[in-house]
Amino acid sequence: MKDFLLTVAGVLGVGAAFVLFAPLNAAPGPQVETHYSPTLPERFRQELDAREASAPTIGRALSNPNSSLETKALYAFLCDTFGKYAIAGQQESTWMGSPEFEMEIIHKASGKYPALRGLDYMGDDFAGCNRRAKAWFEKGGLVTICWHCGSNFSGSHRESLNTDLNWEKALEPGTDEYNALVAGMDKGAAALKELRDAGVPVIWRPFHEFDGKWFWWGKGGAENFKKLWRIMYDRYTKDWELNNLVWVLGYCGEVNDDWYPGDEYVDVIGADTYVNHTDSLVDMYRKTARVAAKPVCLHENGPIPDPDKMKADGASWLWFMTWHTTFVSRNRFNTADYLNRVYNSDYVLTLDELPPRERRSDDENGRAN
Repeated sequence: MKDFLLTVAGVLGVGAAFVLFAPLNAAPGPQVETHYSPTLPERFRQELDAREASAPTIGRALSNPNSSLETKALYAFLCDTFGKYAIAGQQESTWMGSPEFEMEIIHKASGKYPALRGLDYMGDDFAGCNRRAKAWFEKGGLVTICWHCGSNFSGSHRESLNTDLNWEKALEPGTDEYNALVAGMDKGAAALKELRDAGVPVIWRPFHEFDGKWFWWGKGGAENFKKLWRIMYDRYTKDWELNNLVWVLGYCGEVNDDWYPGDEYVDVIGADTYVNHTDSLVDMYRKTARVAAKPVCLHENGPIPDPDKMKADGASWLWFMTWHTTFVSRNRFNTADYLNRVYNSDYVLTLDELPPRERRSDDENGRAN
């Protein structure tokens, strides 16, 4: 069970304090414990001081000042969680008989579901992804979407590896190549607009592993990538008014220098790697955290880092996102016993432990006031 610590001082007298502990998904009722004392009890003060001291220092404003209330509330929750817990994430597949294939393996092993569902617009599966995103959101979950596609924004993983652009022409407004580029981008924008209109905030992770340069979006080098990222950001934010997006910049495991497009274009920074152990990946975490004062996520992983090691090492990954199919169905590290331990760790937030959206919105309203 995860608890929030809420203190209200000076209401009943000088130095007075309430301390309220409640499960993250609790409604008002007998399970909520309230304590009053003339001063904040030392053990509660120590708990609060420890959590605040361990939380990394980050900027808390979204890059898009016109973000929707739901998106601001989501980002406030992510910032509040960063450094205190790791959000459990799982990438879905759609070709294993059911898009719930990975989710049910996890549930069977642990009795839990991931808080964050990873989807992919690859193969132009806009309708299917949006349908599943809405359903997950209605369950109280968080949604993140990536997009494996070719340089014409069609196809899937193979095309993302085997296509490229004429970078000089494609990034020059007014050329046929530029017009084709933004027309392809607009397919994704139209899909994300449907989610915006449904009130679904999306943790948007385009052009991932760009600095590895194996996908077409990284093949033009750092300067061209930054221009590409800014073109999509501006088009989606200004032209399409997609105010429901939290923008995730997902590096590869090397976290190479000179690829950062700027604070005004990024909300969360991530890195990923596929390793043969369950260590915390603290060196990669630290390198990623040095890029900018933003929350840091493990935007893809094979074996899940051990929550106890993450805490001990200070690898404060905001979330992990285990890749699909064999990474949970027959991975020698992500066994049923290990999934059970991870998903029931006090450090890991699962679907049932997310705060209700109303509470997230109320918190953001309070913060704005």
